Formats: sequence, C-alpha cells, structure tokens
Amino acid sequence: MRESKIKPAGQANLNYEGKDYALPVYAGTQGPNVLDIRKLYDQADIFTYDPGFTSTASTESHITFIDGDKGVLQYRGYAIGDLAEHSSFLETCYLLLYGELPTAAQMAKFDSTITRHTMVHEQLATFYRGFRRDAHPMAVLCGVVGALSAFYHDSTDITDPKQREIASHRLVAKLPTIVAMAYKYHVGQPFVYPLNKLGYTENFLRMCFSVPAEEYVVNPVLAKALDTIFILHADHEQNASTSTVRLAGSSGANPFACIAAGIACLWGPAHGGANEAALKMLEEIGTVDRIPEFVAKAKDKSSGFRLMGFGHRVYKNYDPRAKAMQIQAHAVLNELGLHDDPLLKVAIELEKVALSDPYFIEKKLYPNIDFYSGITLKALGFPTSMFTALFALARTVGWIAQWKEMIEDPHQKIGRPRQIFTGPTARDYVPVDQRK
Repeated sequence: MRESKIKPAGQANLNYEGKDYALPVYAGTQGPNVLDIRKLYDQADIFTYDPGFTSTASTESHITFIDGDKGVLQYRGYAIGDLAEHSSFLETCYLLLYGELPTAAQMAKFDSTITRHTMVHEQLATFYRGFRRDAHPMAVLCGVVGALSAFYHDSTDITDPKQREIASHRLVAKLPTIVAMAYKYHVGQPFVYPLNKLGYTENFLRMCFSVPAEEYVVNPVLAKALDTIFILHADHEQNASTSTVRLAGSSGANPFACIAAGIACLWGPAHGGANEAALKMLEEIGTVDRIPEFVAKAKDKSSGFRLMGFGHRVYKNYDPRAKAMQIQAHAVLNELGLHDDPLLKVAIELEKVALSDPYFIEKKLYPNIDFYSGITLKALGFPTSMFTALFALARTVGWIAQWKEMIEDPHQKIGRPRQIFTGPTARDYVPVDQRK
C-alpha cells in the first residue's frame, strides 16, 4: 500500500438549516487545497452537486500534475518539455509505472521485459478476422483488448502484486502489436510480427508500414516524432478515460477489462477525437486563400464555427505539450519534403495567423497538441481513422499507472456518484385496461 502525502490545512465551516458543520481542508504537494466532504451526507443529509465532477477531487494521486493557468504538465514531477526532449517513451513508461527515472540497469531490464511480451497469442489473428473489414480501428481495439483476459488468465488476479505487474507489462508491450494489427486488417494487408532488435516505436512503425515483399528501414526522424507523440499523450491526470479506468477498476474488474473501458471512453469525439477533428477542419478550409474567411467566421460568435485544435479546456495558457509537438511536426515535414502538400500548407499558414493575430493572442487560442499531432500523423502516413487508436496506445501506460495506484490506495472504495433526483414522486400502479 502506498503512503498518503495529504496534509491538514485547516477547516471550512458550513451552516446548513441552522446547524454548523466543520469540514476538514487538506493540502497536496502542489495545486489547490481540497475540502473533505466524505462525512457530510452522514452528518447533514445533503449531497454536493457537481456535474462532470469538474470541481471534485475523486482521488489522491502521485502521478501527474497539471496547472492549467500556468501551462504546467508534469509526470512524477518532471516537466513534459524535458521528457519530450531528453527521454524516450519506454523510459517515460517506467517513470509513470514506478515513480522514478530508471538507472541504466533498470532500463535495460525493463526494455528486455517489454520486448519479450510484444507478441500476442496466435489465436488473436483469428479473432481479428471476425470483424468486418470496414470496422473502425477503435471498435476492433475495444474488442481485442477486452478479450485479452480470455487469453491471459495468469495475470487477472488483482490481489496479487506480481500478477498486476505482469498484466501491466503485457499491456504496454502488446498494445503496439494490437494497434498495428488493427491497422493492417483495416487496410487489407498481412499482419507483421514484432522484431526484437528494434526499439518500441521503431517496431511499431515497422509493424504498420512494412510489407513482406520489401525490406523496411525505419526513418529515425519519423520514429522520434512518433515517440514524442506517445510521451506527450502518456497521461493527463483525471480526464474522462482515466476516470473511467479507475471507476471500472474500483469494482475489482481485471486490468484488461479496465483498459478496454478506457479505450471505449477515449473513442468519444469530445475526448480522443480532437486531432482528427482538427485535420477535418483543415480539409474543410481546403486552400490557403480561404483562411481569412474561416478566421473571420471563428471571430464571429453568431457563426457557430470554431477553429479546432486551438485553445484547450484545461490550459488557459499555452498547451505545454504543443511546443514539443510543433518541433516534431516541422521536423517530419522537412524530412519528407511535404511543405507543398495543400493540406499541410493550410496548416502552416493557419499556425502563422494564430500566433500573430491579436484576437487569438488575447483569447489565448494558441495551437494545441491536437493541431500539431494531427498534421504529424497525417504526414507519417496514418489515416484519420487511426488517430484515436494511436492515442489509446500512448495513453495505455497512464491508465495502467492510475489503475495500479487505485488498487494500492487503502482509502479506495467502489465508485458510487450521487444524484439530485427530479423525476416523478411515488405513484400507484394502474392496470393496463384502466389507463387513459
């Protein structure tokens, strides 16, 4: 069990129906203090009302910290920009899972362990063929990841720390293979087995884009860009999909089922589909000469149009992931010589407008990670239908770290949100022949 770092920070007083209630206030190591309302219902027979839980801390976590006003994102205390520049995705996985950056020996062992788990059960190939060829990759991903518990019975006992670790390693290792198989099935090409001599992201690119008829050589610039995308998407605190994983896990569900639940939630266009939406917007704009028209529509509140990939619900400042993603986006465009691509020309010009136009600067509508990652993934050769599946691949390690933390939290209870009921009051049953 992990040690709590919550510290007392005073109390707040609530007067309700003539009675006073003292509510403890606690402080974490960073971020705003929290008001402890756990005993409020028992004491005062009253719930709090917080749709979307946007003002409610559902858990104590040691993993990821966000300060949206200051544009801060940290994994285990490390700034996301530093990790994107200096780390690798696999090293970041170790950090998220174990809390510290690994020593050289620890990294070598972890790398070896993940590499040995990259193959999937051969019967899964048959499982894929049960899907229609035109099935969305996320539909396939939901089904296949959920089915892993039917193939790996020896790592579903959540009370056994060793089984939890094996399941964690399996999920991190097998998601690239599973996602690559979903892509190959989607485009009608044969599955490609992982190659142990390649790194994590290099292996994934090869499984996606190689064919048996030709030798495939991984481009290091493209591999670095995709590795950076994975790092930047690895975790993002208690978002919708992470909260879904924790809620599913609170019931005691096995880890494969919990991650499948997270994938299902991520599929929603309001969550994981933002980079796809940004790319569709660029397609709608079409050509550089139409950018002023769409910028004018974005400024007109009555138009109902908004530029996708600009601003962020959490970050009221510049998205700290966007700068690292911008660097990689331009590196890929330069490497592949794609600056003449009509769609990418629109993106580059729109980026210039957003970074210089006083309206965008005043409203803090800076290009966010979804804007740059959509451009980059398209340049890498992925269809838009694969974008959310790639997001799921990267976020899996964050989900696992959060699930593992939830399991080890001595204060964890099964999730049970409350409600304010506004339906009918008690009614008498009327037989069908007497109803009017």
